[in-house]
Amino acid sequence: MDANEFGFSKFSKNDFYGAINERLIDMADLGSNQKIIELACATGGVTKLIVDRLKGAKDSVVIAIDHSASALKQAMKEINGHSDSIVEFVQSQVEQIPETIKGSAADVVIFCNAIHYISDKNILASDIFNALKPGGKFVFNTSFYDGGQPEDSLLFYRKWMFKSLRALRRDYQLRPDSSQKVESRKQLTPTEYVEILESNGFKVLKQIEDRVQVPIAGWLDISEFEDFIQGTMPGVDLQAASDSLKKGVHAAFEEMKVSTIPRNWMRVVAVKV
Repeated sequence: MDANEFGFSKFSKNDFYGAINERLIDMADLGSNQKIIELACATGGVTKLIVDRLKGAKDSVVIAIDHSASALKQAMKEINGHSDSIVEFVQSQVEQIPETIKGSAADVVIFCNAIHYISDKNILASDIFNALKPGGKFVFNTSFYDGGQPEDSLLFYRKWMFKSLRALRRDYQLRPDSSQKVESRKQLTPTEYVEILESNGFKVLKQIEDRVQVPIAGWLDISEFEDFIQGTMPGVDLQAASDSLKKGVHAAFEEMKVSTIPRNWMRVVAVKV
């Protein structure tokens, strides 16, 4: 595994993850004659779900945005020949929506599993509000919120991290460098998300929390994702940290004698009023 492989693509191919995003896209109620903006499209997994829902729909346009040129290149390959709609890929930061989106306002803005990366969610909500038509929808989901870790999963996290750090010391004689630890992003409660949306002119139509059983493959795959690795083991070589995290997953699952660990996902639909 080289540095280019420490991306999110492998995790995103898990069946449970696809099902989570399908539920969100279904809530968006996509159809004909719509302008749809997808934020942080990455390698196009959710983009493909969107265009699949638009099959048979007429005159719809999808604008898929991501900061990574390599991810967009892969997304273009994923979508090529699979869409009846017009799909435009744009390289830009989510925080640059006002500069990126030009022309007519959008009917739907979709933001899958990445809103937790945005530090100022008030500005984000305001920018998305301004990008939408009256009656337009903002739909998003995340598992990184205050409530994403069920109480009955906390023992697993403690065992996983303890066993991973022990493997890192034993096999690589390494320890995380606390001086390089990125300041933790504040995880909002579901109520705080509603307050932000409502203070920026939205009405929340639906807010649903799903309890998802994540199999060992999901935890192993997230252990190969650079952002997660750097958050849990700052300053450690990616390969050594990933290997240690995966050893910790196996050890925790074996000791607890479980086949899945629960995780909560929140999905939200808000309308511009």
